[in-house]
Amino acid sequence: MTDQHAADLDPANQDPDVASRHLAHKALEANDPTGWFEELYSAAADGRAVVPWDRGMAHPLLADWISTAQPDGTGKRALIVGAGTGWDAELIADLGYDTIAFDISPTAVEAAQQAHPGSKAHYQVADLLNPPADWHRAFDLVIEIFTVQALPIALQPTATRQVAEQVRAGGTLIVIAAAREDNVPDDAVEGPPWPLTRAAIDAFAKDDLRLIQLDQAPSPSDPTHYRWRAEYLRD
Repeated sequence: MTDQHAADLDPANQDPDVASRHLAHKALEANDPTGWFEELYSAAADGRAVVPWDRGMAHPLLADWISTAQPDGTGKRALIVGAGTGWDAELIADLGYDTIAFDISPTAVEAAQQAHPGSKAHYQVADLLNPPADWHRAFDLVIEIFTVQALPIALQPTATRQVAEQVRAGGTLIVIAAAREDNVPDDAVEGPPWPLTRAAIDAFAKDDLRLIQLDQAPSPSDPTHYRWRAEYLRD
């Protein structure tokens, strides 16, 4: 292999979305559908890749929801799903919530801790598909942004169920995801991400968890793509 060819294959020289898809497809071929997260964050830590969803700030649709809802986290617990480098977790922790922010990637957790020294949030490694048993219906606020859509469509129902099961009675779930029309077949989507259909958004609302608000808005970075923002309440 020539030096130029090697450079062309380096994730640092690729579009971040293309590079992340390449890592994801390699992990899928190895029957390890979540393994690519650690590979991506490890490569980013070494300067060999860019995490495409690391905005350097909390997601604008989450910040907008907070400005409207004005939640008070005093005496309450929050869970941030797939925390990445921690910007969403920091915003929630600053509202007074006792905040746990988790990621399956140890390198992502380490990066979040380094990026936010002295943070009020508690960062830890955990697997959404097999979360700690003591998290079950233990949180007043659960935030899920772009994590379920980063998993292959076959795994999304399990991930969706686990997200919903962490919301306690009277608690709120916020889901932000790329939107896909229901008439677009699964095999026509080359992820990641694998955007969520309206049916996939409705799937979070099981048992006594109700969808109470759903918005579809253009992406802040690309107005030709749309994002769901869904709010659920557990009775």
